[in-house]
Amino acid sequence: MTAVYAFIEAEKTTPTVALLCRLLKVARSSFYAWRSGAKARAERKAADDALAHEITVLHIASRHTYGVPRIHAELRRLGHRVNRKRVERVMRERGIAGVTRRRRRV
Repeated sequence: MTAVYAFIEAEKTTPTVALLCRLLKVARSSFYAWRSGAKARAERKAADDALAHEITVLHIASRHTYGVPRIHAELRRLGHRVNRKRVERVMRERGIAGVTRRRRRV
């Protein structure tokens, strides 16, 4: 849906927004709600980037072994109030993963 709204934003000068929304079968109010949320999305992305930097520093300090539970615990110990699921999402998006050094029995 974001691509549709971005298209409407880019092409809104030629025809009216109402016509574009009608052609693409999107509610006009949804387009305007998406547009007004751009600032919040940018702030959330900046906060995620800052959190990803902290996570990367902790991950490197652990010699690339810490996973989500330990990274989350370290962040809490350092005073960051952050949800475990958010840490998990940021680590997954950035490709940061812990390592298990135990042998597995079959």
